[in-house]
Parts: sequence; C-alpha cells; structure tokens
Amino acid sequence: MSDQSNEEIIGEFVEAWSRLDADELASYFTEDGTYHNMPTGPVSGRSNVREMISEFTAPWTATQWDLLNIASTGDVVIAERLDRTQAGDKAVDLPCTGVFEMQDGKIFYWRDYFDIGTYVRAMS
Repeated sequence: MSDQSNEEIIGEFVEAWSRLDADELASYFTEDGTYHNMPTGPVSGRSNVREMISEFTAPWTATQWDLLNIASTGDVVIAERLDRTQAGDKAVDLPCTGVFEMQDGKIFYWRDYFDIGTYVRAMS
C-alpha cells in the first residue's frame, strides 16, 4: 500500500498524460482495471487499457491536462480537468470530469465524462 493519498496519485496520473507514454499511463491501473471513456465502451485489463490509450493518443503531438478541482471520499476520486490537446495543427481545449475508483493505490475503474462533439469538431 502506498503512502500517497488517492488524490495525489490521480494528480500525478493527470500530469503524466503530458508525456504521452501509454506504458506509463497503463501502469497506474490495477491488472484488471477498467477505463470507460464514456462516449465509447469500457475497456478492461491493463494491457487493453494500454492499447486503447496508445490508439486514442496516436495522432496527438502534445497534451497538457489542467487539474481544476479534485475531491475524494474513501477510494473514490473526482477530478475536473481542462484537457488541452494538440494534434499537428489542430487543437482542442476539452472540459472533462473523471471519476476514479481506487484499489490499493491503483486505478480500478475510471469513468471519463466529456462532450465528444467538442473533440470531434476540433480535430476534424
């Protein structure tokens, strides 16, 4: 068990996105963890989460996620963000809220809520 709080772990996870390293990002999940990007279906298992992150971020040239608010109770962390992403000459500032269920210092279930239309319009 980590000495870090769940909020600190999620803060580091949000910051880690700027490195665009799918292996690093997947390492934050439990072996059977799930990432549910709400506009799409849930993906379970660390290796599948890694693959999804890798495919989703493939066109990205840079991203910076600003953590606006974070709150937690027990093993649940809620993080409001502004995800600023660049894909070549296209850019989007995407308001998001992530709900993270933690288990022994790792993400067991992550649900991410945002308007897919905002993202699609900016990237097309």
